[in-house]
Amino acid sequence: MGQHHGQQHEHGHDPGHHHGHVDLRAGARHVGRLWWSFALVVGFLVVQVVVGLAANSLALLSDAGHMATDALGLGMALAAITAANRARQAQHRTFGLYRLEILAALANAVLLFAVAGYVLVEAARRLDDPPHVASLPVLIVGAIGLAVNVIAFLLLRQGAKESINVRGAYLEVLADTLGSLGVIGAAAIMWVTGWGWVDPVIGAAIGLFILPRAWRLGHDAVRILVQAAPAGVDIGAITAALAAIEGVADVHDLHAWTLTSEMEVLTAHLGVADGTDTQVVLQQARVLLAERFHIPHATLQVEAAGNHDCQEMTW
Repeated sequence: MGQHHGQQHEHGHDPGHHHGHVDLRAGARHVGRLWWSFALVVGFLVVQVVVGLAANSLALLSDAGHMATDALGLGMALAAITAANRARQAQHRTFGLYRLEILAALANAVLLFAVAGYVLVEAARRLDDPPHVASLPVLIVGAIGLAVNVIAFLLLRQGAKESINVRGAYLEVLADTLGSLGVIGAAAIMWVTGWGWVDPVIGAAIGLFILPRAWRLGHDAVRILVQAAPAGVDIGAITAALAAIEGVADVHDLHAWTLTSEMEVLTAHLGVADGTDTQVVLQQARVLLAERFHIPHATLQVEAAGNHDCQEMTW
């Protein structure tokens, strides 16, 4: 957590700053395991697509789309750690490259909707005339996929306890295990019974499982990109809590937004009464925002109460 450095000049307009950054060193300690998991998932994704097309299995292709979310989740975790390590190396990128993670998430959501839509339409078409599916290759690949997910699960388990980025990738892998089980179940049933309709039904089920996750991912990404207030953050409660600090006469021009996952940012102007120790106000505001509202990065401008020069902005 960063420190506030506050100064108040004669006219009370110099800002107090809290320069903080998210500590991604916990994730960096597990970057090797992330890379191994990423390589495993991407390699197996290629196998799934090739065998799915060759065996004519919609369930396997649907699970490949789901596996692609694992690959992107792992890639985003690696990108976030890399961006954090390089953020200070380019002075013109004052917020680093954190937003790349959100752009990737939005692209992922669009891709997931496309995959789920294709799977559902194709499943409906195949139910009328179920094609022949080579069940044995699908069963073998499904079993290998389950093994890949278990290995990635074990690689990421420890890091998930320490890093939010690793935890996101870990949950992606955990969820995809259900898809692998679905592929194995469909292939086993078709191998024993010869029921061709099982493959499109399981494929559609996996597609439906993807849709809510795609919606949540896209919704969260758009919310961040339009710089809406972070979900769960009560702007009214923050304003009231800051105004309740001793010496603070008014709070205005308050803005809160999310830079990237788990990185909330806030700016505000605090009007203080004459004779108020601005350093004490800044310290109390910093602790309040970090501990009660979980916003560790805030830029606070302290000014004389009743001075509204900042409200003359036309935008």
